[in-house]
Amino acid sequence: MNQEAPLLEVRDLAVQFRTEAGIARAVDGVSFAVGKGRTLGVVGESGCGKSVTALSLLRLVPDPPGHIARGQIVWKGRDLLGLPAREMPKIRGREIAMIFQDPSASLNPVFTVGRMMGEVIKTRFGLKGRPAMEKAAAALASVGIAEPESRLLNYPHELSGGMKQRVLIAMALLCEPELLVADEPTTALDVTIQKQILFLIAELRQRLGMSVILITHDIGVIAETCDDVLVMYAGRIVESCDVYALFRGNRHPYTRGLMASLPKRGRDKNDPLPTIEGSVPSIIDPPPGCRFANRCPAKGPRCETEDPALTELGPGHFAACHYPLEPQA
Repeated sequence: MNQEAPLLEVRDLAVQFRTEAGIARAVDGVSFAVGKGRTLGVVGESGCGKSVTALSLLRLVPDPPGHIARGQIVWKGRDLLGLPAREMPKIRGREIAMIFQDPSASLNPVFTVGRMMGEVIKTRFGLKGRPAMEKAAAALASVGIAEPESRLLNYPHELSGGMKQRVLIAMALLCEPELLVADEPTTALDVTIQKQILFLIAELRQRLGMSVILITHDIGVIAETCDDVLVMYAGRIVESCDVYALFRGNRHPYTRGLMASLPKRGRDKNDPLPTIEGSVPSIIDPPPGCRFANRCPAKGPRCETEDPALTELGPGHFAACHYPLEPQA
């Protein structure tokens, strides 16, 4: 991990949702840091708390039914959870920007691209008319959109999925944020466009020097784009390390299971991929011990009664496991 002071530090974050069945602990005691110019990958299966963690960073968790129960989100020395609500618009977009999962749901269908981008430019820079449209066209060109002036006249339904995602990235970067949070930005796209979007985010990070939090369920994406990695399971971080340690010496049984499920070169197509047996425990009534114990092939006597803490196993390498596995590339 980077030894400089982190740009963003999350401490013991807990986010809960009120449901008819009880309190759902979507995020339960999550802590991590993002260094300047670094890309942090957050990986885990659906429902593990990745997206809720991302929304919490900008205080976008809908309340009700959700609320941030405890924790700190320290951005450049300030706790965002302690700021008055009127101060958050100065942070959102300007300092921390976010790209959401579904580009079709994130763009207003009754406004043109130019109208939407113009609103952002007017709010951030006070520009209107021709100067604003020139800035919007330059932003579209910077993300690889051809004929950007004509695209400003398009409505979202006139654009492909990849084009819509590029528009969202351009809008996110208009305010020149220091941190970009990308919540599964390629989920709705085909494989070819996925590659283009990920390359674009990586190239923009290098050119602009910004930090990135990339949320995904695809470990292959983590390998290609990230410096540091968090592996989440049932609302908690189970392993935290740099990307090389994740692939060369992962220690948590859940991480090992995720890695084993990746297709291998030369695999017989008739052989089924390994899977992690069992199901994720309830986040409304979680078990008393390790949340992965009911699926873990390496569980021991402590696992069903003692909740493991995130423990440092090596420099910058943490795992929440009573019986961590030996490193295995």
